[in-house]
Amino acid sequence: MTQVPVSEDFERRADPYRSELLAHCYRMLGSVHEAEDLVQETLLRAWRAYDRFDERRASLRTWLHRIATNACLTALEKQARRPLPSEIGAPGDDPEQPLVPGHEVPWLQPLPDAMLRTDPNDPATVLVTRGSLRLAFVAAMQLLPPRQRAVLILRDVLDWSAAEVAGALETTPAAVNSALQRARARLAEAAVGEDEISEPTDRRHRALVDRYVAALENADLAALERLLTEDAILEMPPFLNWYVGKGDYIGFIARCFRLRGTGWRMFPVGANGQPAVAAYVPGDDGVLRLHTLQVFTVADAGIARTTVFQDPGVFAVFRLPPTVDAGSGLLSVR
Repeated sequence: MTQVPVSEDFERRADPYRSELLAHCYRMLGSVHEAEDLVQETLLRAWRAYDRFDERRASLRTWLHRIATNACLTALEKQARRPLPSEIGAPGDDPEQPLVPGHEVPWLQPLPDAMLRTDPNDPATVLVTRGSLRLAFVAAMQLLPPRQRAVLILRDVLDWSAAEVAGALETTPAAVNSALQRARARLAEAAVGEDEISEPTDRRHRALVDRYVAALENADLAALERLLTEDAILEMPPFLNWYVGKGDYIGFIARCFRLRGTGWRMFPVGANGQPAVAAYVPGDDGVLRLHTLQVFTVADAGIARTTVFQDPGVFAVFRLPPTVDAGSGLLSVR
């Protein structure tokens, strides 16, 4: 019988876990770029230690997540948390006020759904696509100290026992339970609503987004307003400005139409398991140019939050072309 080289055996066995490791590191870090780097570091560390891996003590999946968690904790020792604008200042009360750049802030990044290719028939990999990847949940994670963040993700998302988490973090089950209690209390204070972390499976929710997109493309402000919840939030990293309530939300969109013109085109993409669009605006030459990536949180009452990203780094992660043909019906990524 031919013996498979260690490197080939490791790659064959570890490769199916790349997506869930990426999701895990993203929850911890809030950055797609950094999560990708940490996945590579995790796999390198695991490959180097593979000859010492003992399957009688833990599964390969658990072992890899343990390495990834500790790699993330090391990285977080030198990094600031990644917020959204609504978490670091009061909302604006004048949609005509100048935009205030916050380029010095390491903002939370959205995660392309296309980067998570999982098997829907595998209960373990379904964890990757649960509401724990929703923007609101990942943003709330950033409010927690790194070790509390790790404990909550391992216990409540990956469903590890307190003993397993204690082993991964080299602490005691009692310390794990204490950290979990504090983490849950902090999330309760952040008041992350069920609408913000539940899966948007309702057809009515998807229809609301379709109607919102049509209204935006038609520059129909009245229709847009009808589709919003009363306390709808509009935030736009990397700008510090953000608004809450239908009036200021629509006031800012009206300002955008006045400054950038109408005739916008919106192309559907997937981000964090939520409806999202890439927005393009027409230039004087008629060419549609990339403007923003917009991620929607939908409630039964309407669009509850729109997080608008205008960051070249985010555009690159989603592989969005800088221009598209005005007659194009679909967005073709590179």
